[in-house]
Amino acid sequence: MTARPSAGLVLDDIDARPGSTTSLLRTLIGLYLRPLGGRITPAALVRLAGDLGIPAARARTAITRLKQRGLLVAAPDGDYVLNPAALPMLERGDRRIFAVRTMTEADEWMLVSATVPETRRDLRHQLRRRLQFVGAGAVSAGLWILPGHLAEEVEQLLAELDARAFTTLFRTTDPKPADPLPAAAARWWDLAALRAEHERFQASLGDLDETQPFDAYVRLIDSWRVLPYIDPGLPRSLLPDDWPGERSVQEFARMSSELAPRALAHARGAVR
Repeated sequence: MTARPSAGLVLDDIDARPGSTTSLLRTLIGLYLRPLGGRITPAALVRLAGDLGIPAARARTAITRLKQRGLLVAAPDGDYVLNPAALPMLERGDRRIFAVRTMTEADEWMLVSATVPETRRDLRHQLRRRLQFVGAGAVSAGLWILPGHLAEEVEQLLAELDARAFTTLFRTTDPKPADPLPAAAARWWDLAALRAEHERFQASLGDLDETQPFDAYVRLIDSWRVLPYIDPGLPRSLLPDDWPGERSVQEFARMSSELAPRALAHARGAVR
């Protein structure tokens, strides 16, 4: 088995573009390799890609990219297996994707204060991107706020980036900005961009063919999986009255429960 790649190669899908061949294959692998025993033959993986309408040549190209990104490694017998270094990322994704959590008024907030030396601009950039990706809001340069229930995830993120020495973490239940908290939240998070992502997801549901459960389910997850990261699940009192997040969660839960068992049965049958 190949050596573990550097941490940056197996981090979350910050650059994921839902619907692309590489994104669909990554979603497929994240969903099914673990329940299928952690390995799959190249032929079976290409066959499952074909069930998503992906031509074999394009699938093989995407699989090569995923090997380069550290998600898959080639076993001595030629099978593809999950890179152990990618498992924390996949497990973190499971929690975000399938167990969406919304803050209440009584929940704690976490503040992340980061002081990264000028000589480590690369780390500063990575830390900013990763914190944004896990749903943190930018209070000011070097100060971030996010739901307290993400504390473990933040600790893991800082460890993966080797950035813990440059950060201080705080907990509070009562942040007091100069203006009302809803107005401050609208500055800390780009609510317009988050709204657009919810609307994109909801529009994508109309393209799913539920008579083809495997294709529909993989595309459902692929369209959804980044949204629970970038949307922190703010308390309802901090959001506009017409906020679309609740509808997105409800629609995802409904379609996932209907499609998931049939899609897994299809995947199991395809690799026998």
